[in-house]
Amino acid sequence: MTSATRVWSVPSRSDAGRIEPPPTWAAEQTEVDHESGSAVVEFLGVSLLLLVPVVYLVIVLAQLQAASFAVDGAAREAARAYTTAQDADGAHDRAVSAVALALGDQGLDPAAAAGAVGVVCSATCLAPGSDVTVTVEVEVPLPGVPGFVRAVVPLAVPVSAVATGHVDTFAGHGGE
Repeated sequence: MTSATRVWSVPSRSDAGRIEPPPTWAAEQTEVDHESGSAVVEFLGVSLLLLVPVVYLVIVLAQLQAASFAVDGAAREAARAYTTAQDADGAHDRAVSAVALALGDQGLDPAAAAGAVGVVCSATCLAPGSDVTVTVEVEVPLPGVPGFVRAVVPLAVPVSAVATGHVDTFAGHGGE
């Protein structure tokens, strides 16, 4: 009903002296009754539709940030552990142990450290003055994805970091 067609009338008084609303007010009141409470339902529905993906995005970004922090620290510490080792055989084991510790600190699987470390030397490894470059790469699985889906579609984000350590010029010359 538009305002041009609405008829306003003066309320009539009943025998008891009470004012009775015109019939048009009662019709508008019943329309409002049908709409009462629907705003709350709509708000909850829209909130859930928007909130669930945002929370999932925050969880994924937090895991990726933790993995990025872990591999960065792991590469740096692995390069330091490798360059300060006494022999080449123990150097790789020290680097893998440093990576396992850094990954475990951030909630990643420390057992993946052995396959996550790559070492490249500029000259002979552990020769005084040489450089050792360590690469650490880990795949971070997306949370909440069932295992049978991961078997079909790889749903993991690779995160990697590279660090270079310098072998001290006077390394190995202290006891000679």
